[in-house]
Amino acid sequence: RLKQEYFLCSASLQDLIRRYKGWRGPAMAKPTLRLTFKEFPDKVAIQLNDTHPTLAVPELMRLLVDVEKMGWDDAWAISTKVFAYTNHTILPEALERWPIALLGRVLPRHIEIIYEINRRHLEVVAQRWPGDIGRLQRLSIIEESPERVVNMARLAIVGSHAVNGVAKIHSQILKDQTFKDFYELWPEKFQNKTNGITPRRWLLLCNPLLSRVINLHIGDGWTVNLAELARLTGILDGDRTTLIEGFRNAKLQNKRHLADYLLREKGIKVDPYTMFDVQIKRIHEYKRQLLN
Repeated sequence: RLKQEYFLCSASLQDLIRRYKGWRGPAMAKPTLRLTFKEFPDKVAIQLNDTHPTLAVPELMRLLVDVEKMGWDDAWAISTKVFAYTNHTILPEALERWPIALLGRVLPRHIEIIYEINRRHLEVVAQRWPGDIGRLQRLSIIEESPERVVNMARLAIVGSHAVNGVAKIHSQILKDQTFKDFYELWPEKFQNKTNGITPRRWLLLCNPLLSRVINLHIGDGWTVNLAELARLTGILDGDRTTLIEGFRNAKLQNKRHLADYLLREKGIKVDPYTMFDVQIKRIHEYKRQLLN
């Protein structure tokens, strides 16, 4: 899992840098190259969705410092402007902790970078709260017991210019409980971004054929009031033939559209009368979807 997370983070970052520099491959006679990273934060934004891609923080520092030969302070200023961190849940699976022994064996340069990030971070904390050992421990990226681990959520917060939850109450919990000490250190970093999309808008935009069937039977009031969809139950309790046939035809037409696309773009022929099993999801850093 650690190797997969690192592989995807590093590949993404190296591709971002390649595209930022303007490299277009051998087909371009005169590629336009950027020779500095001054504009990097204006052209690149990376949202850390939970802690799973947080290895991107030390990896970008490695690329800027070791590969691009940039000074630490300049690299850190760029990196923190590029990254922002979204916490989706306070459950443990979204708050990774990696044993230092494992990180040191698999990614020795990255643990060195993490140590340096933490050292500089704790200097800021010590200046703000002199002699407060308990706060130093609570704000440290490195947890010392029961075993020495890197707290990836803390690394994400330190390495980002913004931190958000995904609902008002959730974002408040982050400030009041989960990341209370970090909020007291950097209140300006914390904000809320309520996520999700309303089902009515999603249905209207992603499935216009099915939307037309619904409109035919109950009108378009449901597009502004989702509760209107309950009126379909009255139809199902009566003569449902026209409604069910409309649903089936919309589904078949959508499958035909997908079959046409697959044939046109990929040269793959599928039968729209068969069952389609489709994975529509991003590739996660921490899941085994690469084996699908």
